[in-house]
Amino acid sequence: MISLSGLRGDWIILYFYPKDNTPGCTIEGQGFSHLREEFERRGAIIVGVSPDSLKSHCNFIKKQGLTITLLSDQKKVVLKKYGVWGKKKFMGREYMGVLRTTILVDRKGIVRFVWGDVNVKGHAQEVLEMLKELQK
Repeated sequence: MISLSGLRGDWIILYFYPKDNTPGCTIEGQGFSHLREEFERRGAIIVGVSPDSLKSHCNFIKKQGLTITLLSDQKKVVLKKYGVWGKKKFMGREYMGVLRTTILVDRKGIVRFVWGDVNVKGHAQEVLEMLKELQK
C-alpha cells in the first residue's frame, strides 16, 4: 500500500494509464523509465496507476524493462477519486475506462500541474521540463 501522504517531501509524478502491455501505455512507461534517474535527481518519484492486477504489472515491468513503480487499482477507488475513470469512445463505441492523465504534485502535496488527454510520445520529457520550470 502506498499513499501520497506517505510520499510527502518528494515531488510526485502520478500518471494514470489504461492497460498494461498496450502500445501507448508501453511508450509512456518506457518514457518515464528512461528518464527515471533524472526525475530522481530532482527529488521526484514516478508512480503509474491502472486497474490491472499486480500480476499484470509484474509481467508488464519485466516484459518492457520498466524501472518505475506501478500501482494496481482494480476496484477503481483511486481512479474515481481523481476523476480519471470515465466515458471513452473508440471506433464509435462508448465504454468506461481510464482517461490518460498525469498529475504533478509538489513536496507539500499541492497539485502543481495536470495533463489530460495525454499524447504519450514525448510526454515524459514534457513532464520533466515542467518539473524543472516549477523548481526554479
